[in-house]
Parts: sequence; C-alpha cells; structure tokens
Amino acid sequence: MSENNEFQSVTESTTAPTTSNPYGPNPADYLSNVKNFQLIDSTLREGEQFANAFFDTEKKIEIARALDDFGVDYIELTSPVASEQSRKDCEAICKLGLKAKILTHIRCHMDDARVAVETGVDGVDVVIGTSKFLRQYSHGKDMNYIAKSAVEVIEFVKSKGIEIRFSSEDSFRSDLVDLLNIYKTVDKIGVNRVGIADTVGCANPRQVYELIRTLKSVVSCDIECHFHNDTGCAIANAYTALEGGARLIDVSVLGIGERNGITPLGGLMARMIVAAPDYVKSKYKLHKIRDIENLVADAVEVNIPFNNPITGFCAFTHKAGIHAKAILANPSTYEILDPHDFGMKRYIHFANRLTGWNAIKARVDQLNLNLTDDQIKEVTAKIKKLGDVRSLNIDDVDSIIKNFHAEVSTPQVLSAKKNKKNDSDVPELATIPAAKRTKPSA
Repeated sequence: MSENNEFQSVTESTTAPTTSNPYGPNPADYLSNVKNFQLIDSTLREGEQFANAFFDTEKKIEIARALDDFGVDYIELTSPVASEQSRKDCEAICKLGLKAKILTHIRCHMDDARVAVETGVDGVDVVIGTSKFLRQYSHGKDMNYIAKSAVEVIEFVKSKGIEIRFSSEDSFRSDLVDLLNIYKTVDKIGVNRVGIADTVGCANPRQVYELIRTLKSVVSCDIECHFHNDTGCAIANAYTALEGGARLIDVSVLGIGERNGITPLGGLMARMIVAAPDYVKSKYKLHKIRDIENLVADAVEVNIPFNNPITGFCAFTHKAGIHAKAILANPSTYEILDPHDFGMKRYIHFANRLTGWNAIKARVDQLNLNLTDDQIKEVTAKIKKLGDVRSLNIDDVDSIIKNFHAEVSTPQVLSAKKNKKNDSDVPELATIPAAKRTKPSA
C-alpha cells in the first residue's frame, strides 16, 4: 500500500461523520438516546426533600396536573411509608387519571414494597446504597444481602403487574464489579430498568459516559439516571448519559431536592432542544415551563434564579451594542435558543452606556420619530455620556431621544405605513420590563 493510500485510509477512519445539526448527537453514537429519551419528574419526591419544601395535598395535585400537561412521562412520588399523609397523597394522585405514569420511590425492603403496591401506582422505584460509605454508615448490609433483598422485592412487585426499577445509591462511589454484578442479577429476573444515581454529585460527564456504556454491555433493560448538582454537572451529566445509551432522566422543577438539588427540568429542556429540536417540540409543551416554575417557586418560597435557563429574567436579554446590532438583524447570531419556542420574549437592553446606535434606532422607530442615521448616532452619544455618570432607565432614554428630536426638527409622527416597528409586533425592542425582575422590593 502506498503512503498516500495509507494516509487516505487513516483520514477516512478518523473523520467524524457529518450531520445536519452540528449541536446534535454524534451519529457514531449508535446507542444514543438523545432523540428518544423520557423524563421522570421527581419534584414530588426529590423535590419534597428540598429544605424549603412543604406541599400539601392540594398543591401536590396542582403540580402533578401541571407536569402531566407539560408532557412528562413519569411522575415520581414520595414513599407511602414516609408518613401517613404521604400514603394518602400517593393514592389521591393515582386516582387523577393522568397520562403520565405514577411511580413511588421506596427502600429495597419488603415492608415498603407491600405498602407501595397497594397505592395504585404504575411503578415502584427501589433503591439501596451500594457504596462503601452507605454500606458501612447507612444500612450496614453487604452485597450478598443487597442482591437477595433486591430479587425478593423485584419478584414481588412484578407479581403484582407493576413496573419495577432497581437503582443503586451512590453509584459513582461504588465498586464497579459490585455494580455490574447486582445489575446483571436484577436484569436477569426481568426488572424494567436499572438506575444509576450520582447521589453526592461527584461525577463528571466522562465518568458518566464510561459507566453507561459499560452498563449497556451487561444489561438488556433501560437505564435511568439521577444526577445531583453539588458540583454543577447535573445537566451536562444527564445529556452525556443519554449520549451513552441511558434512556430516562430524573428531573425536578427548578432542580429542587436534597442540598442544591438535581437536574432541573427547564435546564435539561434547554439542552435537549438544541440537540433534538423536532423530538422535544413534538413531545413537550415547552411554553408551559415558565408557569410550572412559577408554581413551584411560589410553593417553596424562592425566586426564579436570574441566570436560570429559559426563564431567568435576563435569559433572552441583549445589552452590548455589537450584540444588539446583530440580534436585530438575525437573532441566531447570539442565540442558540429561540425564546418563542418557550413562550418567552427577546429584549434589547438599550438604556445603558454600552448601547449602540442600532439599538437606539430601533427605539426611535418604536417611538414613531423620524431621525436620520447621523442624528441617531448623535443622540446615542448623549445617552452613552449620561450612562457613564449614572444608571439609566427607559424613561431616561426616551426623554433624551424626544428632547433631541424636538431640537433638530418639528416633531413628526411617522405614518403607520412608514413605521416598520412598534411595541406590539417587535416586543424584543423593549428594555428589561419590571415584571421580569425577580429580586423582591426593599
């Protein structure tokens, strides 16, 4: 073989396949479920473990209905043995007739399983700690006991015609051989899915991908993943898990849960719509995210974070002059997400010293004023000069523009025919509205 032919062969074998969506999954990842995933919303289980959370029955039902309307595949509830009210709430939600399947989360113990199967749930999520930390300091059992208990509980739940998931707890600090052995055992007796749980949020995407791919080689059932956000990797880990072949991801509204929570529903949707837009848009009512987050935020008495994906009050707000100019020409220049997909609006924040004349021109058009480009550049300079002295608001800018317009010419309101932009058809030209601010008033 000639050197040229050998080089050509190497080049062909190492060149990544092309794809129409550069942000989507790698076509070489034939096990990827990025375009075939399911959501298990755990707001009413993991979310109940959030420090601020207290959901009464009425609020739980309201949240469950909202999640069902959004389109989640499963809704996970607190164990019915946690308290008497938890059992009653579980039974009440099971009677709602929702499209989403209802799950409850229990310990790997027959006493829990017997109660769970009588609540009317569609499935039972069984969990037990497998790391040396939890085996020593939590339940004190060895792997032989864990395997025996898992088989007993799984066979019992299956005998009732109910879905069953078995998950290790603290998976990423568990011995790999122990993990694979227990998963192979439960897979052989027909568990519907196995779960991987990053209970302390220690995993990174590379570790997630490697574990999922390894697990895929030893089990035939679906894989579910649960990622805590202690080190800020919950969304990235969830996406990587899907790339590796996992199919179900646990989420909660605003990511609420133990400590600083798990993969947030809205944040994951932001990631997934970039990679699989057609699948996500066809399956989930994305415009419902804001209402669901407001519902839960009010219930647990927190504000929506300012930098929250999709619904943070600055999520689709552009400030720098260069950005504003490009956004006004083509929003894709500085946006990977389309706010309209989520029922949100785009905003140009022009009342500041970083503003550019293109943003001010857009505001001039909104005000139905007639200024030349040179005049707009002149008034922009005035706005920027004042912006160097103090913080500006929209009234400041409008006052400067109107006063300038009065000085240079007789005020002339453009006709509707000439006016190409106005507040109703170009909402993105407004500055940040007060309603989008989440910081409470003093």
